[in-house]
Amino acid sequence: MEKDAYTLQEFIGDLRRITSEVSDERTILSRVRPLAKRAALSKSWLTPELYFADQEQGYGVNVLHAEPDHTLFVVAVSWLAGRGAAPHNHGTWAVVVGVDGPERNVFWEREDDRSRPGYAELKKIGEKVCDEGDVVALPTGAIHEVQNETDRTTLSFHVYGRHLNHTGRSQFDPKNRTETPLIVKTQ
Repeated sequence: MEKDAYTLQEFIGDLRRITSEVSDERTILSRVRPLAKRAALSKSWLTPELYFADQEQGYGVNVLHAEPDHTLFVVAVSWLAGRGAAPHNHGTWAVVVGVDGPERNVFWEREDDRSRPGYAELKKIGEKVCDEGDVVALPTGAIHEVQNETDRTTLSFHVYGRHLNHTGRSQFDPKNRTETPLIVKTQ
């Protein structure tokens, strides 16, 4: 069977159209979800360089598309073996599609009233292993962590409503009950 020829450029065009026509986040997520899966699985954008990951960070955020006004941010994230990302939010909606290898997503919810800066109480509410073709859609405010529990680098395709470093997003430490600003290194 021949691979779907849906290109990254076609996907970006569809994203721009959807977000210009619709403002309701649930509708955006429902429309973007199947298109993100189609784009991710077409692998027309996939190059060996996208498997590069920052050793210190534990993962690589490889930019595939970034709008000049910081909306619509599309990246390939490579996760080093046995590494991942602590619980975090995105400050925007997100759609993640597994491309190469399983990644465990753990979902959290805040239990505190958000009145104390730097403080956060989280409760684990679920998890899902995201493998090739699996999709995770996260509304603004959702908190999750990602773990690559394999012995090799994995890769996933991520679509965001805004550039991650321009949303005021946070990282959380459930054990110490802390919330800190989060900026990621991108390539």
